[in-house]
Amino acid sequence: MAIRKLRPMTPATRYYSISSFEEITKTTPEKSLLAPIKKSGGRNKYGRVTSRHRGGGHKRRYRIIDFKRDRRNIAAKVLAIEYDPNRSTRIALVSYIDGDKRYILAPEGLKVGEVLLAGNEVEIKAGNAMPLSAIPVNTQVHNIEMKVGKGGQLARSAGNFAMVQAKEGEFVLLKLPSGEVRNMPKGCYATIGVLSNGDHEKISVGKAGRSRWLGIRPHVRGVAMNPVDHPMGGGEGKTSGGGHPVSPWGQKSKGLKTRKKKSASNRYIVKRRK
Repeated sequence: MAIRKLRPMTPATRYYSISSFEEITKTTPEKSLLAPIKKSGGRNKYGRVTSRHRGGGHKRRYRIIDFKRDRRNIAAKVLAIEYDPNRSTRIALVSYIDGDKRYILAPEGLKVGEVLLAGNEVEIKAGNAMPLSAIPVNTQVHNIEMKVGKGGQLARSAGNFAMVQAKEGEFVLLKLPSGEVRNMPKGCYATIGVLSNGDHEKISVGKAGRSRWLGIRPHVRGVAMNPVDHPMGGGEGKTSGGGHPVSPWGQKSKGLKTRKKKSASNRYIVKRRK
């Protein structure tokens, strides 16, 4: 999972770095597991921009990922490790005994030819999935369900994992990637191991155009705008706004807690993230 730094042949490549892709074994995706993606440009169903600085980007097709791992106690052989343009971690193409093929999130160290299982009593091995109640304490896990049978929702990006810390009654205590310590129902499934491509966070985009390939449009600072456009705009010369940093609509943008105080899941959180 090394990072390759380009020689500075142009100003753009001076700070440019990319993944070496040395773990990739197959470059053409499985046709039966592809789906189209409709781009929204950050707009909702009324055509109004609700997420700013989005638009453009390279055309992609979605890879259908098996987050549920619901084929229990059936052996699946790893056919290939592939690149997925829609996520930071690598994905693995697996084939079950009956010929059914699926994509799963590839953990660190997974090799072509390995056999994976999902079930209540399977080996503690990277890529195997099982309920939290069956996973030993101090085991690293990813792709964790929050509701039994819903499919993995937590710890799904490159290099991420959660740690099983304790078991008590109907719950298992997990330390999540954010630092939050949380109780999860013991029947929820999780996959053993740390997700691949952990060096993803070290990649330097290097040039503005590369952000545009990713569908990220330019972000203009509020203090660079006029007073009519932003609460922090205007002023003779450069100013820091004179007040607390805010969004274009006046909401404080640093330190303001926006989580609902009576959120139903508060009772499951043992320790908040920092």
